Amino acid sequence: MKQMNAFNWVVFILVIIGALNWGLVGLFEYDLVATLLGAGTTVARAVYTLVGLAGIVKLVNVVKA
Repeated sequence: MKQMNAFNWVVFILVIIGALNWGLVGLFEYDLVATLLGAGTTVARAVYTLVGLAGIVKLVNVVKA
């Protein structure tokens, strides 16, 4: 198994956060990120953007493998 560097760990954690948040939204209509950081705030939007970018990085890594 390949060792993950710090960047890949951050990407992994962001993807997990995004997956859990979308699971909560789908099952319970509960947005944990918005609850913790405020709906529509700059910080919440930054988290959503980082999660989206992390998903793209993971997708590229899977396609490359």
